[in-house]
Amino acid sequence: MQIQIHTDHNIEGHEALIAQVTDVVESVLSRWSEHIAHVEVHLSDENSDKKGGHDAMRCLMEARLEGRHAIAVTHQSTNLDQAVEEAADKLANLIESSLDRQHDLNLRRTDPPLPEKLK
Repeated sequence: MQIQIHTDHNIEGHEALIAQVTDVVESVLSRWSEHIAHVEVHLSDENSDKKGGHDAMRCLMEARLEGRHAIAVTHQSTNLDQAVEEAADKLANLIESSLDRQHDLNLRRTDPPLPEKLK
């Protein structure tokens, strides 16, 4: 599972932040890592040009599951750590439900499976 982290111009993307976000993503999504090709994390400060404001830190996570379209979630919070953790939890739930749904569909199929050479 490849992880890329992007920050807006208001958040300094130093090595400690990159390592922390990577650890959270790897930890939360490890159960499905064999199905995940790529994860992109976008961190931004939505109210940086304003003074104060609640839920200013935003984390958008996008995962590409092998053989599927990308799925994405977002979470806003008062601090970056919480935004990252909550977005990772949301993404884990979305991946699990997506994979479970596909598994259920495969179980209900009545047509014969494709031969290996056609897959």
